[in-house]
Amino acid sequence: MTKQTQQVPYTGGEKESLRVSLDRHRDAVLWKLEGLDDEQVRRTVLPSGLTLIGLVKHLATVEYGWFCETFGRDFEPLWFDSETEDMALGPDETPEQILAFYGRARAAADTAVEETELDALGTAWHGATVSMRWVLLHMVEETARHAGHADVMRELIDGSTGDHRAA
Repeated sequence: MTKQTQQVPYTGGEKESLRVSLDRHRDAVLWKLEGLDDEQVRRTVLPSGLTLIGLVKHLATVEYGWFCETFGRDFEPLWFDSETEDMALGPDETPEQILAFYGRARAAADTAVEETELDALGTAWHGATVSMRWVLLHMVEETARHAGHADVMRELIDGSTGDHRAA
């Protein structure tokens, strides 16, 4: 049975609405990998060399960074250089490893959001003071942007289209 995409509540609270919006885009990115084999998720179809699984690795990295590191929370140590290797798979990395990494990052981020008030302040990697509200908005933007990349890449790989799994 496939997971249905949640609808952002029409009259939901701010945090709930932001979380559901983020989850919709997170799920769309993962949906774009469904049914593809190892070669397909690693395939470069754009001049930049970006891959579907590389997008997932990047999103895991930024989830840990923005939600956990920014607010002084524990996060998984990275085994790669996040400045230069967060969008590419190393020779010993597997898609399954990256999908599990993304799952752990999402869970840690969700806990951080649940336990942190929207007005709580943290320090971003570049030194700016940011609120949890700003981080949630930023991550909705970041994830939606990459879901769009994934949509185009999937269409180039096998012709599949659609922005979200049908309800």
